Amino acid sequence: MAKTTTRGSGSGAGTRRTMTAAARAAAKRAERGRREPGPAAADEEAPGRPKAPAAGRTVIVEAAEEDGWDDPPEPSPESFGEDPPQAEDESGPGTATRRGPWRRRLNAVLCVLLAAGLAVVGVLGWRYREDVRAEQARVQAVTAARQAAPVVLSYDYRHLDRDFAAARARLTGHFRDTYRKTTTTVVGPTARKYHGVVKATVAQPTGGSPAASVVSCSADRAVILLFVNQVTTSTQVSGSRVDLNRVRMTLTRTSDGWKVSAVDAL
Repeated sequence: MAKTTTRGSGSGAGTRRTMTAAARAAAKRAERGRREPGPAAADEEAPGRPKAPAAGRTVIVEAAEEDGWDDPPEPSPESFGEDPPQAEDESGPGTATRRGPWRRRLNAVLCVLLAAGLAVVGVLGWRYREDVRAEQARVQAVTAARQAAPVVLSYDYRHLDRDFAAARARLTGHFRDTYRKTTTTVVGPTARKYHGVVKATVAQPTGGSPAASVVSCSADRAVILLFVNQVTTSTQVSGSRVDLNRVRMTLTRTSDGWKVSAVDAL
């Protein structure tokens, strides 16, 4: 004998609401299956399961005999085409944060190397300029010494004032004051008294240049060694006397060129 199932109005309404939700979920799965067939669509077409109604329609399904319908499972994000959450890219903000200190250190090292390179270039450039100036000074100082020696170391009692003035024009510093004092108090009176004449020349080997060599030289100061011959005549000397002297002459660069700042007989 068949079992009689009794449904009240209250239970029927609840069952219809449950079936309506199930139908809507089935409709969404069917629409997803039409766009992109997959395992979900294959399951929906399995035998023994009712076809989902067309999208947009609401179907009321009566509850089956016995226990009725079970509530369908909640749809997962994959069934609606949603992409699963992605793992954070290695090049994301965390990586940028980790790379920050390394890049700062690299920039600091590059800045230090650049500053050191510029300093080395500056020093080399300065030394090169100094070497060029020193080489120019060597040539200029030797020329000035050769020209100054005959003027400073010569005089004639007949025109002492002119000779001493010409010599002072080649001098500078304290040596100029010393020269003025010596020629005024010693050399001048002696030359006038004995008719002294001294003629100095820088020794010059046959076929060569005047004998002069550089002892030391910088851009503003030079020490030159000269071989000077002095021929002296006076009432105190029979005939003439020749003195072969070695003279160390110090020259200093001034605004008027190279001037003699010291003379030492060796």
